[in-house]
Amino acid sequence: MPSRKSSAPEQLGLRWDAPGLVAGVDEAGRGPLAGPVVAAAVILDDLQPIRGLADSKVLTARKREALFDEIRAKALAFCIAEASVEEIDTLNILQASLLAMQRAVAGLRLPPHKVLVDGNRLPVLKIPAEAIVKGDSKVPAISAASILAKVHRDRLCLALHDAHPAYNFGVHKGYPTAEHLALLRAHGACPAHRRSYAPVRAVLDATQLVRGPSAGPLPSRPAIPSGDRPAYPPDEGHT
Repeated sequence: MPSRKSSAPEQLGLRWDAPGLVAGVDEAGRGPLAGPVVAAAVILDDLQPIRGLADSKVLTARKREALFDEIRAKALAFCIAEASVEEIDTLNILQASLLAMQRAVAGLRLPPHKVLVDGNRLPVLKIPAEAIVKGDSKVPAISAASILAKVHRDRLCLALHDAHPAYNFGVHKGYPTAEHLALLRAHGACPAHRRSYAPVRAVLDATQLVRGPSAGPLPSRPAIPSGDRPAYPPDEGHT
C-alpha cells in the first residue's frame, strides 16, 4: 500500500504537456548505512545541450565530476538538497528521500511548470509532476539531477572519511559492503550512521547488551551537519 505521504497513483501519467520549464529530479543515497540522502532538481537549457548525460550509476567517477561542473555551468537552474540522518531515522528512508526531492524543487531559482521524477513515487508538490521508472536513463534532465546528487553525496562521504577515518567512508560511500560491516562491528556506530537501518541497529543492540542495563542508555548522537537547507517541510532506481 502506498504511503499516505506520497502521491498516488505511484506512476502518474500526464495526458497533456503544458508549455514552460521542465525540471528533472533524482536522489542518491537510499541504500547506504550512513550519511544524508541527497536529491537534485535540474532545469536544462535547450540552447546549451550537454553531451554524455546518462544515469550516474553507469558513468565513471571522472566523467561524473566533469558533467557535474558542466551541468552547473549550463543549466537554467539547479538545486541540491538533503535530508539528514536524523530525518531518515525519524521519517524512514522513503519519506526522507521524498522530502529531499521536495526541498530540491522548492530551491530552484526558476519555478518549473512540470516536474519529472525518477522512480515510482512522487514528493508532495504544488506543480504537475510525473514519476518515470528508470527516468535517469530516459530523460536528460533526470540524468543531470542524478549526476548532481551522486557527485554531491560522494563528496560528503569524503568529508565523512576525514571526520571518521576508521570506517573508510571514502571507499564504500556508506554502502553495506563486507568491509563496512566489519568496521561497523569493530568500532561501533559513529554519529553519521543511520540508527534505523538493521545492521547499525544490531551493532547498537549488541553494544547495549555488553554494557548491561545498569550502564544506562547509550548517549544520543547528533545528526551530521548537512549544509543549508530550505526551511520547510523511490522504490525504483536506488543510487
